[in-house]
Amino acid sequence: MNSRPHSPLSGPHVVVFAMFPGIDALDVTGPAEVFAMTNLVLGAGHPGPARGYEVHLAGERRGPVETSAGVRLHVEELFCEQGTIDTLVVPGRIRIGADGPEPHVDPAVVAWLREAGPAAGRVASVCVGAQVTAAAGLLDGHRATTHWATAERFAADHPAVEVDPDPIFVRSGRMWTSAGITSSMDLALALVAEDHGDEVALEVARIMVMYLQRPGGQSQFSVPLAHPAGSRADLRELRRWIGEHLDADLSVPALAARMSMSERHFARVFRAETGSTPGAYVERMRLEAARRLLERTSRLAPDIARACGFGSVESLHRVFRDRLDTSPGEYRSRFRTAA
Repeated sequence: MNSRPHSPLSGPHVVVFAMFPGIDALDVTGPAEVFAMTNLVLGAGHPGPARGYEVHLAGERRGPVETSAGVRLHVEELFCEQGTIDTLVVPGRIRIGADGPEPHVDPAVVAWLREAGPAAGRVASVCVGAQVTAAAGLLDGHRATTHWATAERFAADHPAVEVDPDPIFVRSGRMWTSAGITSSMDLALALVAEDHGDEVALEVARIMVMYLQRPGGQSQFSVPLAHPAGSRADLRELRRWIGEHLDADLSVPALAARMSMSERHFARVFRAETGSTPGAYVERMRLEAARRLLERTSRLAPDIARACGFGSVESLHRVFRDRLDTSPGEYRSRFRTAA
């Protein structure tokens, strides 16, 4: 393989995209635009490290690669020609099959990732590119996310990966994964923040008119959208009622009594309709409500805990720590969107 003439501490930060036919165009062009804008910001004399990005498109063969959008991207370098890689980006290709969205796993990319992935500074997978990275064995033992519609299949195909279908993106050591296609730019912005600090990332986001308040801890979608609507009108009404009464007693006995069912029958029916236990569903609804209050209001933690039904600040902290690996205060300081 060719060796690029730079050390890890000098010269450009080399970003290589693993290209293959049918690739989702925005998985490539979105992050590439973020890296290009960062170079402009750094070149304008912004304080801090001035090591800009050098983007390469590598593939099994040279020439035009048609994307899912019909736009052709030109590959000028081969996989075998890549030397030092600081960031290896694995885009995805999502298809709509008879059973819904499904990922395409390109065997040539998988083979190259097995060779190049362990030596790369970090590996970032976009959308269903996570399935490609996992097929190469790079995500074993790591927490990862992907497009929500393919998360269940991802978890089944790769039991050694801890799949979390909720976040916009996830970092696990040097492995990064992101959700749906547009989240590729959120992921790229997070990589810029890691390399050059939040101030540079914020400036890039402002110039690109990006919504910076979509870091990894935020959800791909609201809790109700994350669960099937179900066929039972009474349970749909119950779920609506739960969302409006988060500070009420939402235990299984209380909810079963409201539905005039035995606790066992209610729990079984609820799970069949939603794919979740009542307790897990209620906790996620309360967590989502707490997130919104932390992002959009100045209400204090004890007030938020009461309003969302956590009962105590300790319970609020526990759920944030267990589900988001952060505290309410840290979450607010990073995701706050209202004065």
